[in-house]
Amino acid sequence: MDSSISQRVLSGMRPTGQLHLGHLHGVLNNWVELQHQYRCYFFVADWHALTTEYDNTKIIAQSVYDMIIDWLAVGINPSESTLFIQSKVPEHAELHLLLSMSTPLSWLERIPTYKDQQQKLQNKDLSTYGFLGYPLLQGADILLYKAGGVPVGEDQVPHIEFTRELARRFNHIYGREADFEEKVQAAIRKMGKKIGKNYKRLRKLYKEQGDDDALSTAKALIDEQQNINLGDKKRLLGYLEGETKTILTEPEALLTPTSKMPGLDGQKMSKSYKNTIALRDDPIIIEKNIRTMPTDPARVRRTDAGDPAKCPVWQFHQVYSNENTKKWVQNGCKTAEIGCIECKKPIIDAVITELKPIQERIQRYTEDPESVQTIINEGCEVARAAARETLSEVREVMGLKYQ
Repeated sequence: MDSSISQRVLSGMRPTGQLHLGHLHGVLNNWVELQHQYRCYFFVADWHALTTEYDNTKIIAQSVYDMIIDWLAVGINPSESTLFIQSKVPEHAELHLLLSMSTPLSWLERIPTYKDQQQKLQNKDLSTYGFLGYPLLQGADILLYKAGGVPVGEDQVPHIEFTRELARRFNHIYGREADFEEKVQAAIRKMGKKIGKNYKRLRKLYKEQGDDDALSTAKALIDEQQNINLGDKKRLLGYLEGETKTILTEPEALLTPTSKMPGLDGQKMSKSYKNTIALRDDPIIIEKNIRTMPTDPARVRRTDAGDPAKCPVWQFHQVYSNENTKKWVQNGCKTAEIGCIECKKPIIDAVITELKPIQERIQRYTEDPESVQTIINEGCEVARAAARETLSEVREVMGLKYQ
């Protein structure tokens, strides 16, 4: 694999509302680190948002630019990463269409999140092709940039394996010429009877016994041939190693640490649970929401002792507090030396402190829309150039490239 390709990383996010602390701690902070290690492509997945919000597109339009501004504000650097909008690169849709021609329907139906999401979103009609096919579009997103890695949580690993299968199937079908075997045998004959026989012997040794020396000798033998052209040499090498041409790259899952950011009610922070602290929330709102968080039910009165393990606020301390503060909370709660409001104060201060510089940068970018638009336009151009290269190769091997 081309090292420049293997170092590519791709990830996206659906614009379905305001970003919150769960996004910051679960995804964005990881992106900031990845951009220093890889060639990163980060995109706003507006077409993916349509799979569940097709009847509520207003929220998508409002969220697209805000999302990119938030990315910039948390430290995603457009000089180190490519930021773009999915629908601005129509090659995503074309590759999705082309892959759909050879993707078995059963592969889509077995994706674990397909039925899970239908159960969770029973209030929506998700018996649509778009919802069934979203893993295929997701696979096209990744394969279009020949990404070597995709940062995902454990629950998304099946999507990456599905994408690997898509690439494998495509390469198997289109990675060789229709008359590959015939052209290989013709190339062997061109080498002459004695050399051709030796090539077959060396190939058999490698195939049946895994003899690496035989492989090296056979490669040198091919390279020495003067009476066969470059195309024949490539065919003989491919036949020797038993590999098809790699057109689409099989990505690897880059497992991200599980986000420890809880919601205000102790569940996972999620818009659907209405338990979030948004990156853009005013400090007054943040303080109010944290002050009204539920605590250990046993602490009915200020003098009642509690157990931090039973309190959602303790989960926030696990994210934001140092060891001394945690000990203070443990001792104070269990002995009733501190009240719940006192316990929440360090969290309020920590969250507001964390978000202050982010919100200041959000304000600066919001006041300079032309700069943001330039970043988006340039990112879309870079992304589309990479996408066109892949589509050109895909069209050619599928016989769709016309002069």
